[in-house]
Amino acid sequence: MFRMDWCWYLDHETASATFIDSAGQFASSQVVRTSRNPYCGYERQVLSSRERLEEDSLLAALQWREPDVGPVPFLKSTDPSSSYFVILNSAAFFRVGSQLEVLVHVQDFQRKPKKYGGDYLQARIHSPRLQAGAVGRVVDYQNGFYKVFFTLLWPGQVKVSISLVHPSEGIRVLQNLQEKKPDRVYFKSLFRSGRISETTECNVCLPGNLPLCNFTDLYTGEPWFCVKPKKLPCSSRINHFKGGYLKGLLTAPENAFFQSGVNIKMPINSSGPDWVTVIPRNVKETNSLGLSQGLGTFPSGYYYKDQWRPRRFKMRQFNDPDNITECLQRKVVHFFGDSTIRQWFEYLTTFVPDLVEFNLGSPKNVGPFLAVDQKHNILLKYRCHGPPIRFTTVFSSDLRYVANELNGIVGGKNTVVAIAVWSHFSTFPLEVYIRRLRNIRRAVVQLLDRSPKTVVVIRTANVQELGPEISLFNSDWYNFQLDTILRKMFSGVGVYLVDAWEMTLAHYLPHKLHPDEVIVKNQVDMFLTFVCPLET
Repeated sequence: MFRMDWCWYLDHETASATFIDSAGQFASSQVVRTSRNPYCGYERQVLSSRERLEEDSLLAALQWREPDVGPVPFLKSTDPSSSYFVILNSAAFFRVGSQLEVLVHVQDFQRKPKKYGGDYLQARIHSPRLQAGAVGRVVDYQNGFYKVFFTLLWPGQVKVSISLVHPSEGIRVLQNLQEKKPDRVYFKSLFRSGRISETTECNVCLPGNLPLCNFTDLYTGEPWFCVKPKKLPCSSRINHFKGGYLKGLLTAPENAFFQSGVNIKMPINSSGPDWVTVIPRNVKETNSLGLSQGLGTFPSGYYYKDQWRPRRFKMRQFNDPDNITECLQRKVVHFFGDSTIRQWFEYLTTFVPDLVEFNLGSPKNVGPFLAVDQKHNILLKYRCHGPPIRFTTVFSSDLRYVANELNGIVGGKNTVVAIAVWSHFSTFPLEVYIRRLRNIRRAVVQLLDRSPKTVVVIRTANVQELGPEISLFNSDWYNFQLDTILRKMFSGVGVYLVDAWEMTLAHYLPHKLHPDEVIVKNQVDMFLTFVCPLET
């Protein structure tokens, strides 16, 4: 197996940028331009000045404020069990719609206050009896204190939960892996001709001193390479599959920052009450209860009685298969992306009896998949995105890029497209993901330009279960970065967003890469609401 050190040297220069902030206001900003050591096909990227400015802005916005300290021993790292939070004004009564502020103070394993920030926290409020929940916004003061802001969206007793996902010392390790070891997940392909077969390693980047097969996509320019077989031509490639995960990535001191039950997704307790009482709004305010206008609405929604309630519109409940059939009648629905969007396809084909899956002989959990309701003229399709993809085995002929597939769709009022591309990019430098989304966005804009009535829905990333090993490959911290890029790049494009991040973080069920059915149902209901909105 071949490995290489991806060492990126950072230089900084400043560029002025104009952008529209989350409140819809024009603002001017100083963007720190981060130039990185080029690698593989990426030094041949030809970016327009606007694309370059956008990429610089995205990378600058995602720079984690790393504490200016040297190597930190485990005992001086963040200890969630000795850290605590305090609800400000917890004795007061709050009304629905009020802001709740929570102060978090982190300490180390010697119970000493920390003097710097950089920890990754997740926060939510919830009422278990009401099956209600919403997420909070965390602000890092870079001095060991954090403030969390919540909007109280339902009446009753509301509990606060704060978790340490990773200490700042662990985040530093994850950053180092992202920049220097993006090959920690590796891929392979089988080449075959007659009785001769060979398997070689593949990736976005491979060592330059080996003969390579260049499978860079001719239309999108997405780079992909395999080590050239010794006896066979590159054209004899049969399939693509996940090779495995590199082991021994961390030193013993670094391993201490990634311990289940110690400092990965561990609760931080309250030093006083961990709940507040929320009373209903008065009659005049009730009409606007939970509904908020503007693209910058946070949180985007909340659970109440296990049903997701977006704050900017009313979501339909598709509890009867007949309602779904009525909505999708005479429509073609394309699902593109990873296994989290495949869940939508599987949910619909399981829940709606008239949707019959057509056996294409595709590998299980890989696809492509097809489902048909001939009576109501409904067609559902699922196809995975192009490499990098960590599926077991994908035939070479099925390795297709979402942008290219979108370019082959005519579109129209009876065409629906749903896209989820995120999980398989978590180990790569952010430029790899930005490039992929740039290609997809261009194809989406062209599709909507030629067929404005086409419905395009983007599913965001979601939180998941984490252990010591999976944190190094699929940490929520990596996926939070991808999620932020996705939202920024598709803002103002004319697509609909299903906020899977909030819908998994706000729910009471354990975090999973593939969320449980109750969460998937809410996601699909939101998707169908975009396809068939309530008549007003």
